[in-house]
Order: sequence, then C-alpha cells, then structure tokens
Amino acid sequence: MKSSTSGNTFTPTGTSLTLRRMGFGTMQLPGPHVWGAPRDKDAALQVLRDVIALGANHIDTAEFYGPGVANQLIREALSPYPDDLTIVTKVGFVRGEDKSWKPDLTPDGLTRAVHENLTSLGVETLDVVNLRTGNPEGPDDSSILAPLQTLVELQRQGLIRHIGLSNVTPAQFAQAQSIAKIVCVQNQYNLVKRDDDDFIDALAEQGVAYVPFFPLGGFSPLQSSLLSQVADEIGATPKQVALAWLLQRSPNILVIAGTSSPAHLRENFAAEQLVLSDSQLAKLNSMSAQVE
Repeated sequence: MKSSTSGNTFTPTGTSLTLRRMGFGTMQLPGPHVWGAPRDKDAALQVLRDVIALGANHIDTAEFYGPGVANQLIREALSPYPDDLTIVTKVGFVRGEDKSWKPDLTPDGLTRAVHENLTSLGVETLDVVNLRTGNPEGPDDSSILAPLQTLVELQRQGLIRHIGLSNVTPAQFAQAQSIAKIVCVQNQYNLVKRDDDDFIDALAEQGVAYVPFFPLGGFSPLQSSLLSQVADEIGATPKQVALAWLLQRSPNILVIAGTSSPAHLRENFAAEQLVLSDSQLAKLNSMSAQVE
C-alpha cells in the first residue's frame, strides 16, 4: 500500500491512518517548564475539545509532559475518544524531581513508560509510540536497535499499533527499518532550522510522515523581517506564515503546534487556509539559519 495525501490529510504507507496534517501538540498544556498542573485547567480542557471541533484527528503527547498532566487532560477532555482520533505518544525520557529531562532507554524503563501511557490515557492499545532518542541538543549517532527492539516486542503483544522515531538521524532511521515498520519521524525543523531538508524529501518518497517539533522555534521564537514582510503581504501573523510554510514544504509534514490558549489555537488552524505564492516562498526560503 502506498502513502496517500489529499490536500489537508496524509496516510502513511502501509497504514489505515488518515491524518489531518494540522494536528496539535500538548507540551504547552501543563504548567511552566512542562511541569505540574496547568495555569488554567478549564482553558486547557477547552483547547483539547476545540482541537476536535476544528476537525483535527492527530494529537501528540507524552507521559513525561507534566509528568502525567497532558495525558490526564486528554482523557478528561476527550474520552471516550472519537473513532478517528490518533493519539501519538513518546517514550525514552523521564522527569527528575528537579524538573530535569533524563533519558531512559532501558527495557524496563520503556516498558514501564508504555504501560503508564496506557493507564493515563485509558486505552488498551497505543495508536503510535515514538521512540525518543538523543539528547535535548539533538540526535546522537548511537545505535537505537536495542531500545527499538523493546517497542517491537510490545507491539507484538498488542500494546502498540504503530512505531515512530523522534530526534533521530537518517542513518538511525535506516537502521530502525531493518527491524520495524516506521510510520513517522519527529525531529526539530522550522523556517530557520532546516538540517532535515534532504531527510524530509527521502521520507516523503517512502510515505513516512515527518512531524516537526518546535515548528515556531520553541524556546527561541521565530523572528525575521522577511517573515513579517510576508505576513503583512497576506494579512496574517508571522506565526501563521511559518506554519503555512511547513504545510507547503512537503505533503508528508504534519504540524503539531501547541498552545494553552483557545484563541491562539484558532489562529494556528487558520494557517491551514493560507496559500503562499512562489515569490513569498522564495523569500522565506532565503532566510538564514540564524534567528534575527
């Protein structure tokens, strides 16, 4: 089975998933530093309900967001879940009591993380589990076969439907393909962080979804005179233009911009309707890899 794309949706090769390309990431729903209860729980729950009302069917989360907070909010807001909703979670990190992010790719750690996600989301099988590797600065070049084998075994047990990877290199992706069917890759990518340009194109040829994290720059929000100029030309915000650029960059890109604000959520989803001209794309593509 080949992958398919129809404007606003994408189906990874070999799956029955029909994913709306504009999805939602839950990292901003917990409190500051992705830790503890949200500043406004009612608003967080409303954002999740609005995600579905806006037609999205793809939510990205992790048990270590909070920890436990994002998944519990998803369950409270959306369970029983819509039949077409795909919840993508990730394993490979845990949180220290000092709010640090610590890798845990041990078999026991990964197995425990999968079961924690099952419990907090209230499901019997996880739709997609991304193996998060590397470090906060980016991917490393270590082998991922051993931790991936743990997820393959959990998939064999029926606890995971599909497997993805996060924070990986093309070489690690190729390595993973030797033992597993990989349906998506989640790496850092945006207008000024384009290390994965060739990787995205190669994944598109194979029908693998590419999900940029920090699509708006993350802890260093995107700022550029060119971005502002294009935004003024089309009557949109710079953030909307940055998201529209991603959607036009490649048909296999799924956007998971996150927010804890219902108004900001609607602004993000409005970017789906923007169409950037060839000259506007050329301007944006000429942006340097340095945030201004």
